[in-house]
Amino acid sequence: MTTETALTASDLRLLAEAGTLAPSLHNSQPWRFRPTPDLLGLEVLADLGRTVPAADPDGRALHISIGAALFNLRVAAAHLGRAAEVRLLPSGEDGQPRAVLDLSAPARTPSPFGPDLYPVVPKRHSSRHAFTNRDVPEALVGELIVAAREEGVTLTMLEEHDVRRVLALTAEAEARIAADVTREAETRRWLRVEPSYDGIPLAALGSHDRDARVPMRGFTGHPPHHATPAERFEALPQLATLVTHFDHQADWLRTGQAMERVWLLATAHGLRASVLHQAVEIPDTRWRLRDTAEGPGHVQLVLRLGYGPPGTAAPRRPVEDVLLDPVEAAG
Repeated sequence: MTTETALTASDLRLLAEAGTLAPSLHNSQPWRFRPTPDLLGLEVLADLGRTVPAADPDGRALHISIGAALFNLRVAAAHLGRAAEVRLLPSGEDGQPRAVLDLSAPARTPSPFGPDLYPVVPKRHSSRHAFTNRDVPEALVGELIVAAREEGVTLTMLEEHDVRRVLALTAEAEARIAADVTREAETRRWLRVEPSYDGIPLAALGSHDRDARVPMRGFTGHPPHHATPAERFEALPQLATLVTHFDHQADWLRTGQAMERVWLLATAHGLRASVLHQAVEIPDTRWRLRDTAEGPGHVQLVLRLGYGPPGTAAPRRPVEDVLLDPVEAAG
């Protein structure tokens, strides 16, 4: 049974606003949304003019970002009372669109993801403040694991020895990234979109930040030459990895959906998060992130979780920039 009720202009705007609040590498927001010709669904396109090729040459981070936006669209669809049936890569790898949502059927339940996550979408931010020593409760860890599993991704909370190993790999990767003048220039191109953000001068910003324009810790122990010293962080952060069996574009899209589902659920429970992305940006450090005892899984992301102050909202593209007319070609 279908609703056979076309999406209205206000429905489309609500969907697009939710989609564009997803996290992305350097806050690049590399997505666009286009209604299907029958106005019963939405296509998710890669905005190839907003890639970051030095940091993300294979487009893995781009697809994770699009996957996160896709999950926000699913949450917004549930808010509209519609079920979202998703097809990934309907035109194959590198084709457009990257995903299609059929929104013609009514939602089977008002809260398909457990808690109502729609009010949390605008509250989810990267937090690079110091967290308290309060442990994430085991029951909540279990909920986060299930949330990731529902998206086809494995979330693992790391024990102390693995946390130290991941931090060492992050420090190694950060040092190598900081020495790469091409990546440094690319990061600065994204950061100079605005001379400052929320009163924070660019000189105080970390050079490799997934949401950009918020301070981050220098894991090398030495801040970049253009940065001011960062706030001292907890000595042993609580880290989790997101792992997939395979490493294709569909897996990256699933990872983005799992990341956003976990992050929104964590936010709903008062938990803060940020992404340690340095080690996954370099192939050999990314490969060494894996737990060899668990088999040859592919680590897609490292999340830092904890309790502390919320992060700062990053600037977002206007809806008019990301919501296309049904007849517009992909950009």
